[in-house]
Amino acid sequence: MAEKQSSSVARKSLGLFLMTIMLFVLSWLFVLRWTCPPPRSLDRKSFFRSSNGVSRTILVNNGKQSDGGGREEEPPKREQGFQDKDGALTCNGIVKEPLKIFMYDLDPEFHFGLLNWKPQGGRVWPDIRTQIPLYPGGLNLQHSIEYWLTLDLLASEISDNPNNRVAIRVQNSSEADLIFVPFFSSLSYNRFSKVNPHQKKSRNKVLQAKLVKFVTAQKEWKISGGRDHIILAHHPNSMLDARMQLWPAIFILADFGRYPLNVANVEKDVIAPYRHMVKSYVNDTSDFDSRKTLLFFQGSIYRKDGGFARQELFYLLKDEKDVHFSFGSLKNDGVNKAGQGMHSSKFCLNIAGDTPSSNRLFDAIASHCVPVIISDDIELPYEGVLDYSEFCVFVRTSDAVKEKYLINLIRSINKKEWTQMWEKLKEVEPLFEYQYPAKDGDAVQMIWQSLARKVPSVKMKINKSRRFSNTVVPQKDGGLRSIPAPKNFW
Repeated sequence: MAEKQSSSVARKSLGLFLMTIMLFVLSWLFVLRWTCPPPRSLDRKSFFRSSNGVSRTILVNNGKQSDGGGREEEPPKREQGFQDKDGALTCNGIVKEPLKIFMYDLDPEFHFGLLNWKPQGGRVWPDIRTQIPLYPGGLNLQHSIEYWLTLDLLASEISDNPNNRVAIRVQNSSEADLIFVPFFSSLSYNRFSKVNPHQKKSRNKVLQAKLVKFVTAQKEWKISGGRDHIILAHHPNSMLDARMQLWPAIFILADFGRYPLNVANVEKDVIAPYRHMVKSYVNDTSDFDSRKTLLFFQGSIYRKDGGFARQELFYLLKDEKDVHFSFGSLKNDGVNKAGQGMHSSKFCLNIAGDTPSSNRLFDAIASHCVPVIISDDIELPYEGVLDYSEFCVFVRTSDAVKEKYLINLIRSINKKEWTQMWEKLKEVEPLFEYQYPAKDGDAVQMIWQSLARKVPSVKMKINKSRRFSNTVVPQKDGGLRSIPAPKNFW
């Protein structure tokens, strides 16, 4: 009898134990379901969605790739985060709603008028369904970021499915996450920075002064102190006059080479890729053995500022038999020749010039030529979500100029290692492509996503600047005095 009772108690204890374990497991599943994972960088396995549709990504690409790989990817997802509906992010990183952008209706002289577009009937913007003003070619193209972003915002108003877009234009600034200032500053510098004989100031300087006067007078600027405004200044010499007055805004830049830290920095601003000049390597069937040149560089050799390493490396590498290191320019079909050289090379040098960055890096990516980056102060686009070490080789300048150091390093990279980087280059190449209409996961959308990641910080700084905006203090005469919020609180 005692044995039966003991057995019954044991069974009940076991059942209670199993029930406790089950409840414990279910509770943890519930917690995991509603807890956001910490943000992480893209890696090789998580960069694209799996074919069964299970999301393992932060950012993905849609449409077939141009490299002939036959892959189809899913629509883009922004970086994982913790924002509410105002930030357009959900816990699992899926886009809840697009980034809302309010764009000033600036006079055409600031944007498409610089492309010789003539507005009719009081229009501010061209009807892009019937007419898209062409951007000039040559070196102008490498800093054409302003053009592609503006077109994308205009297109968002006529899109059949705006909810699938990364950014949309809104007409009410109070609904916007960020404010876009559509001044084609790089084009203005390239075309109108010289002073003509009948002018006291260049057209570029005049436009900058007018822009500052207009923007700083707007209620949107006064409300935020400019912190939520987007200013495009991709050419290193663009906005030279206006940048010191518009510094609280978010700048879209090529690098920080000509900016003091209090005006531009990685916390506040966004680095955008150059538009590559060479042709993309479509249907790339090359391999380690077919790319006969080991290391390629073609461009200006004698540069000022940080570009001293170019001439040092020229003398160190010019006699290496499988290295191409020569002067190059746009003349005599220079771009096509450079493209052909990159397509047939394993590694392509990207050396600092007058500024830390150059278009050469993005030419190398488009050519699937593994970049060798020698630029200690370079900042790279999307580096918060993209690991460049998977497809680039980084070398400190002080090491690169040592005799035999660089060439020995490059020769030590074997076929398997190079092939892994080459494969990764083909995967990431679409992230650096500018085009209209924009495609999922291209450079236009990646820039919008970079801006989206700035929104929580911008809103926090704006809110902090309002802490004392309604503060009143008593006066000796019995009255009250209001203390305004501090200006340029950053």
